[in-house]
Amino acid sequence: MSFPHPLEQLRATEIHCARDVIVKANPGILIQFRSIFLQEPPKAALTSFLTAEHGGTLSASTPRPPRLAEVQYDTIKANKSHEYVESTVDLGLKKEISRQVYDGTKQPSFTLEEFKSLNEACMKSKMFQEAVSKFKLPEGFVIEIDPWPYGGLDHDDPAIRYMQGLCFGKDTRNGNPDSNHYTYPIPIIPVMDYHKGEIIRVDKLATGGTGDGLAYNTNSANVLDHTRPSEYVPELLDVKLRTDIKPLNVLQPEGPSFQVSNDNLVEWQKWRFRVGFNPREGATIHDVHYDGRSVLYRLSLSEMTVPYGDPRPPYHRKQAFDFGDGGAGRAANNLALGCDCLGVIKYLDGLLADASGQPSVAKNAVCIHEQDNGIGWKHTNFRTDRAVVTRYRELVVQFIITLANYEYIFAYKFDQAGGITLETRATGIVSVVNIDPGKTSPWGNVVSPGVLAQNHQHIFCVRIDPAINGYNNTIFREESLPMPMDINTNPFGNGYQVVSQPVATSSGFDASPTTNLTVKMSNTNVRNPISGRPVSYKFTPPATQLILADPRSTAAQRAQFAKHHVWVTAHKDGELFAAGKFTNQSRGERDGLADAVARNENTLDSDVVLWSVFGLTHNPRVEDWPVMPIEKIELHLRPADFFDRNPALDVPGSKNPTSVLVDGKDSCCSEGAKVQEAPESHRQSSQDIPLKDSKL
Repeated sequence: MSFPHPLEQLRATEIHCARDVIVKANPGILIQFRSIFLQEPPKAALTSFLTAEHGGTLSASTPRPPRLAEVQYDTIKANKSHEYVESTVDLGLKKEISRQVYDGTKQPSFTLEEFKSLNEACMKSKMFQEAVSKFKLPEGFVIEIDPWPYGGLDHDDPAIRYMQGLCFGKDTRNGNPDSNHYTYPIPIIPVMDYHKGEIIRVDKLATGGTGDGLAYNTNSANVLDHTRPSEYVPELLDVKLRTDIKPLNVLQPEGPSFQVSNDNLVEWQKWRFRVGFNPREGATIHDVHYDGRSVLYRLSLSEMTVPYGDPRPPYHRKQAFDFGDGGAGRAANNLALGCDCLGVIKYLDGLLADASGQPSVAKNAVCIHEQDNGIGWKHTNFRTDRAVVTRYRELVVQFIITLANYEYIFAYKFDQAGGITLETRATGIVSVVNIDPGKTSPWGNVVSPGVLAQNHQHIFCVRIDPAINGYNNTIFREESLPMPMDINTNPFGNGYQVVSQPVATSSGFDASPTTNLTVKMSNTNVRNPISGRPVSYKFTPPATQLILADPRSTAAQRAQFAKHHVWVTAHKDGELFAAGKFTNQSRGERDGLADAVARNENTLDSDVVLWSVFGLTHNPRVEDWPVMPIEKIELHLRPADFFDRNPALDVPGSKNPTSVLVDGKDSCCSEGAKVQEAPESHRQSSQDIPLKDSKL
């Protein structure tokens, strides 16, 4: 098609067009752009287009949803006050068709340019320099500042745009710019009025331990004397790198089995879907079909909150919403060939906008590749010893974000049996603060002398917009429950019942491993020809810990989505974010899942949305230092009576010709090797095998 697909991210020319429209609509006004990205079409309009596309009737005359850009920007007045605006631009008409102006009670997410401004403000601030001067830093040390969202506002905080920073010393004596500064925490936090560009106060931090409670001023001026270097870059390590690791290569001599079009349409095996990208959610998955049948309308990471469990002020505000406060797309890594993804790789760029509204390329923000993940299915006929085995191959769509100290790795994985797995991995460097010499703390773990890694949680929310054989679906809660012994129904007591109940109205509920709670997304209008049950996809909600903050606390109030493992809501255009659109400096969750459920809408045989909440309660260990091994959680979506048999039955059980024995000899599975049969005299039928010697 000569024109963009409705789900294709904005092209550079479209970003230019949207920028120009906004500039012309605001003559003589100074504008600072935040984001320019595709505003996805209303679902009703898009599904009509998709129906024509999949039905093969798409043509130049097919009605198309308008091509819209969402433009987020500040208008700046002479007194430096900012007004946050969101506009919708019709790119076909080259016209602004809507505008929403927000007051200071709703703060937009931070851009990378804004985060960088904190360091400059600190260097100019006499208040900050005076606070630093009270510490006696070793010679050769300079100050490094990690910008952080301010967290939830206290009740006496004025409604201004704040930014704060965690401070560290950096040892410049080794001359390496990648030297780890996190090993030298300094117990102050500068707080900035962003619009004025000024540091308005410097908060002191407690450095005590068990028995000190909320006491302050327990530290000496020599706050770094008891710390020590903790490096992770290879050239600075105080241990030798391993030399006994031999190459392990991923080879695809005939190339990949997938293909990706210019408008990010991915086709692999029987899967067909599109990859989107935006500043807040990063990579998104759209219009998922398997063998011509619809499975999902949209799949995305909706939100992630990281509340810290140290009650000493100002740590009560240490809570990030990494998608809402900053944006996964803005923080996406430029992925490196042969490092972040292996094999034959297809990279997708993300197209963002800078502060002037010009296109900015996030190079290689998403990688697509295949991977082997062990055995897919196998059976050995014990009578003949013949084994049929296939490998579990996955297509992976992956992106990685860096948020100051932490890295998060997100992967959408599609398999050959119709399954979809969403994988999250946390790595990077744990957030640390200073602790007095020789002390320990109930609020974290000492991972290096003078370095306290605070207890915290990572709570994710995945948004699942199902389309199980169509766009009207019903959500079922299925549980496996014990049955009492009964002479008529369960005489030996071994029976159990499977109870399935539809979710009739929008609601939230929790995982239940004791009853094997399974969530099914079903199309009750289409029945499996074998079982007679509705065609479905299912998942078991991960039974991870929910938010630990007191329900009355600001931390819990602004993350009400973290109260339940599963939420079911009626679809509403634009309702994409579990904690609401505005998380930055919020005192409570607004227009998030709690509000959506409160509408008490019908969810039977309708356009429904599922939200899966899971997370890590991370009480750090010494082994997490100085850079933590990954912590992984997976959400598994699997077909349930969607097919009439194992959909991976047609996957060939090919033998890998590169596999050899350790001693270098060919194995029985290597190319050209022969399977030797036992001599005739040693063979016997299954009827001749005594039961005590059988493989049963």
